[in-house]
Parts: sequence; structure tokens; C-alpha cells
Amino acid sequence: MQGVLRSCSRLAQGRVCWTHPSCGPWVAASERVLLRSTPLRNTTVRLCEAGQAKDYSLPNSSWSREMLDQFHKFMEMSKNGTWKKLPSYRSLVEHGTGKKRKESKEVNTRLFLRNFDTEGVGFEYVMFVNPLEKRMVSVFQLGPYLEGPPGLAHGGSIATILDSTLGGCAITIVGKVMTANLNINYRSPVPLRSVVLVDCKLESIEGRKVLVSGQVRGTDGQTLHAEATALFIKLESKKLPQPPASST
Repeated sequence: MQGVLRSCSRLAQGRVCWTHPSCGPWVAASERVLLRSTPLRNTTVRLCEAGQAKDYSLPNSSWSREMLDQFHKFMEMSKNGTWKKLPSYRSLVEHGTGKKRKESKEVNTRLFLRNFDTEGVGFEYVMFVNPLEKRMVSVFQLGPYLEGPPGLAHGGSIATILDSTLGGCAITIVGKVMTANLNINYRSPVPLRSVVLVDCKLESIEGRKVLVSGQVRGTDGQTLHAEATALFIKLESKKLPQPPASST
């Protein structure tokens, strides 16, 4: 009973994140969280550690069975260290530290793909990287607020998931980059609420130029929705200011 009261207290303080019960052991294995079972319709409650940012790449109630199946598939492949799940937060600051960004009246920004408050209406996704193969695969579920033609995802949303995955691959392998060119061939439309795989690979590095190619396919592996190549420019790290020369 005391455990239930503590959980209710944390819920009132906004420290409880609800997740789909199918997330099972994957959440505990991949993130520093606490799991508690409750009598509330067999729901699993994820209690985030104080000060830790919420990882939006973990399952939630909006994820379809197909999305969950792909998540579990890649988590299984991650057991031997070949693949690794990347956490996903609402700001790049949180990506770098894993801690919640301090609130500021002057700064109220969000990562573009994580800009919806309601789960499932926009981009739901999780990214997996294979450093040895210089490859990244993202699992995306495209929500109803991404509509272009009736019932279909907007072409801009397809460009977004390609740029984000290809860029994520480049960043993971070589460090900070900026997109210089993104060339996309659209092959077939993507129905809203469907799940797609964005599979990309780093092709070459020439000086600061990084070339990555990728495809958007259905989870059956057969349906090709789009293919792209992207050129990224590696950013030069800022040099530290040198101390003034001694006068002696």
C-alpha cells in the first residue's frame, strides 16, 4: 500500500511516465529507470530518475504493434553489441548530457521531430546504430498531423526523417556535421500511421565532406517509398583562445 501511495505522489509531481506494457525488460535494460507494476489495468509505470530527461525513443501507448515488433527486433539484435539504441530527447543539450535542460523564460525550444505534446500525432521513432558497418536504421511511425495528400504523409515529413537519419549516421560516425545537400527520389507514398524503416550507410569521407545514402522502406523490406543521398560537412571544432605571450 505504501508503494502505491509513493507512486501516486510521484505521479502528482509529474515524475511518472506511462509506457506500453509491451516495453517489458527492454526499458530496464537500456535506460536507468525504475519499473513498478500497478493494479491499474495491467499498466506499467516508468518512474524517471530525478533530474533525468525523458527518453522519447522508448515505447508509449501510441505505438502500434508493428512499431513495437520492430523495436523488440532491434533490441534483440543489440544484445551482442552489434547494434545500439540511441536515446532521444527534446533538445540537443539533453542529448549531450541525458539531464533535463534548465527552464528559461528566454529560451523555449524543442528538437523539430519532438515538437508535439500529444504522443502518436507526429513523429514516433527510435534509432539504432551499427558502428562497425557505419550504418543506422530508424523505425518511424508517421502520425495523422503529418498529412500531405489525404491519408498520406507529406513529402516534407519524408525528407525530414531521411535528413535526420542520414545526418544522425554521419554525426555518430564522424562527429558534428551540417547538411550541405539532400537529394531525394520519391518512389511510392507513405500512408499515415504506417511504420517505415529508414536504412542508411556512410559511403565515404573526403576531408570534411561526408557522403551518406539511405532508403525508406516498409517493414516488409519490399516496398520502397524513397531513396536519398546526402552530403554533410564536418564542422571544425573551435580553437581555444591562446594566452597572451609573456613580456619577459
